[in-house]
Amino acid sequence: MKKKLLLCLAALLAAAGTAPALAQVRITEVSAWGSGNAPYASDWFELTNIGASAISLSGWKMDDNSNAFGSAVALTGISSIAAGESVIFLENSVNSSFLATWFSTNLPALQVGNYTGSGVGLSTSGDAVNIYNGSGALQANVSFGTSPGGPTFASFDNSAKLNNVTLSLLSSVGVNGAFKASGDTFEIGSPGRIAAPVPEPGTYAMMLAGLGLLGAIARKRRI
Repeated sequence: MKKKLLLCLAALLAAAGTAPALAQVRITEVSAWGSGNAPYASDWFELTNIGASAISLSGWKMDDNSNAFGSAVALTGISSIAAGESVIFLENSVNSSFLATWFSTNLPALQVGNYTGSGVGLSTSGDAVNIYNGSGALQANVSFGTSPGGPTFASFDNSAKLNNVTLSLLSSVGVNGAFKASGDTFEIGSPGRIAAPVPEPGTYAMMLAGLGLLGAIARKRRI
């Protein structure tokens, strides 16, 4: 009986190591004031892969609060997001200016892509970001209220990696990696923050099953 339990435990642990991982994405930061108040004149949002494997962005799109795949526009310039990686999507193709403003010459290994199209501008009076995969299935959503009106402009922070929520927390220097942009100290945010990958739900289940088997073995020894 003991040998059988050990074999079952070994099989479960092996399966946990080879089980296919589902990559998940979250919208972890949003700036709706960039188009009117930043030197690079572009709104932006941060997309983070919180899963344990890379995810392809082939055919993926974004939309604002019209909440419709039919009016969504393509995400371009980034083909995939690695596990735990955060990337930035700008409304306009001003990637070099964005990077220079935030990081000066100390550029991080940060992927920056774009989205462009009529009707998807993020409003400072409140809006939303919706992310769809190539099949039109909603993958991530956040909404937000009125953006800061100055003198400082802080992005909306979703470092908690929540989905289908209304963001109200604003980035604050020294909190969740936020800092002032090197080339424009009126801007506060944490573009490109790297999130730690999380175990998949199936992995948790297998781990719990393995612990249960170990408990059964321990109880048998005490009998």
